[in-house]
Amino acid sequence: MEFKHVPVLLQETIKSLNVKENGIYIDGTIGGGGHSFEIAKLLRPEMGAKLIGLDQDEAAIESSKNKLAPYQSLLTVVRSNYSNIKAVLRELNVDFADGILLDLGVSSHQLDEAERGFSYMDDAPLDMRMDRRNTLSAYEVVNGYSEHDLFRIIKDYGEDRFAQNIAKNIVKKREEGPIKTTFELRDIISASIPMKVKKTGGHPAKRTFQAIRIEVNHELDVLEDTLDTMIDILAPGGRLCIITFHSLEDRIVKTNFKRNEDPCTCPPDFPVCVCGKKSKGRVITRKPIIPTTEEMETNPRSKSAKLRVFERA
Repeated sequence: MEFKHVPVLLQETIKSLNVKENGIYIDGTIGGGGHSFEIAKLLRPEMGAKLIGLDQDEAAIESSKNKLAPYQSLLTVVRSNYSNIKAVLRELNVDFADGILLDLGVSSHQLDEAERGFSYMDDAPLDMRMDRRNTLSAYEVVNGYSEHDLFRIIKDYGEDRFAQNIAKNIVKKREEGPIKTTFELRDIISASIPMKVKKTGGHPAKRTFQAIRIEVNHELDVLEDTLDTMIDILAPGGRLCIITFHSLEDRIVKTNFKRNEDPCTCPPDFPVCVCGKKSKGRVITRKPIIPTTEEMETNPRSKSAKLRVFERA
C-alpha cells in the first residue's frame, strides 16, 4: 500500500525553516517525504548541502526514498525514532544542523492501513505501533494496564471526560476474555458514553484511540526528552520547526521554547541575573501558526495543527 500523507502547513513550514542552499537539514519524522521534497528543492549538494530524514515506520522509509529519488545525492534516510537524533548525526559525522523539522501527526497511511490498528473505522487487531519492532502494542495496553492507569492515559492523553467510565468498562469486558480488535474496543467505548453526547460530539472512540496510540508510542515522553537536544544541535541562526496536533504536545513545545529563550531562574526582584543561565535563542512564533481556512477544508486532518518555531542564537 502506498504511503500517503498530505503535508500540513507546508509552505508555512518551509518559509519558517529559512532554508539556506548549502545548509544541513533534518526531517525527524519524514513520513512520505512531503515536507522534505520541498526542502530538497532549495538545496545544492555541490555546495555541501545535506538532507537527513528519520522515521521509525518502515513503510515511510521506503516511500520517502522513492519520492526523494531525484535528490538522492544529498539525501540520507535512517530508520530511527527522532529521539536518537544525536546518535544518528554522530554516525553520519554531522555536528550541527541549520534546521530541524518535526511533524507529529499520524500519517494518512497509518490511519488508512486497517491492519495497523490505528483507526476505529476499520476492524483490525489492536496494534497502533509506529515502529513494529517495539513490543508494546495497543493490545498490551488495553488488556494489561490497571483500571487506574487506563483512566489516567484516557483522561490525560485523550482529554475525555468519560475516561473513568471507559476504563471501568474495558476492565469489566476483558474479564470475559481478551479484547483483541479495534471494533471490540470501539464498542466498549461507545457503550461508555451517554447517547446525548454521542449525538453532538465527534466519534466517541476518537479520544480514547488517540490516548492509547500516544501511550503505545511514548509520544509525549519522547518529545519532552528530545527538545533540548534538538536545540543544542542547531547551528547559530538555525531553526527548529515543530507541528503538533494535540494540546499536550503544543504545551510541551511552547513551554520548552519559552524556557530556552529565557532560562533565568532568579527571583523577579533581583536587579541582575546571578543564576548564570544563558538564553539559547528566541521564539519566532509568539502565537502558533495555524492552517488557513482553505487548507482545513481541503485537508480536514490539518484542523488541529499548530506550528511553533525556535531560532538558535
